[in-house]
Amino acid sequence: MTTFALVGAGPGLGLATARRFGAAGHSVALISRNADRLDRLIATLTIDDIRARGFTADALDPASLTNALHAASDALGPVEILQYSPVPRADFMKPVLDTQPDDLDAPLGFSVKGPVTCVHAVLPGMRELGRGTLLFVNGSSAVRPHPDRAGTSIAFAAESAYARMLHDALAPANIHAAQLIIPGAIDPDAEHSSPDVLAKRLYAIHTERDGFRHYAEPLPE
Repeated sequence: MTTFALVGAGPGLGLATARRFGAAGHSVALISRNADRLDRLIATLTIDDIRARGFTADALDPASLTNALHAASDALGPVEILQYSPVPRADFMKPVLDTQPDDLDAPLGFSVKGPVTCVHAVLPGMRELGRGTLLFVNGSSAVRPHPDRAGTSIAFAAESAYARMLHDALAPANIHAAQLIIPGAIDPDAEHSSPDVLAKRLYAIHTERDGFRHYAEPLPE
């Protein structure tokens, strides 16, 4: 049995994707800073007969991410699918003219060093399996910079570049890297951006392995 590892587990999209991949037979490793939240999510998934465990880590602490992913693989089986989708902090989103050099340290650590750390933690196991999927979830500022959200706009663009390079470099190894852009808010009542719809979309990206960048819905004009 292989593992679906989710960095940035929460009660919305995170729980929905955990359910979708768990229903397909994967063990589920949920990674978050909040241990109490993890306990609640694991209890919910257990009711659904999904094998799941929680691991605490901080996206800004590379060592904790590496340790969590190695522990997940040891406990549940090799990580076949990694989803990186933690929610950025509000203080990453200063206007561009108010953004100082030091203001970019945390956003770049969160959206660049964090993904690079996670990929290096799971890549050896994927190579041994002979397959794998790397899923990166971003907002619209990854492809359309927003002057009021400078930190995430810069960091998401860098994350996108990294993920795109992975898509090309890892394809010969049967490891698929892909990005899902969610232009607006995730809303349970939204036609294209509800947690359940997005979870199905992410699962389809994993199984269909068609292209790099995908959109939950078209970007607004």
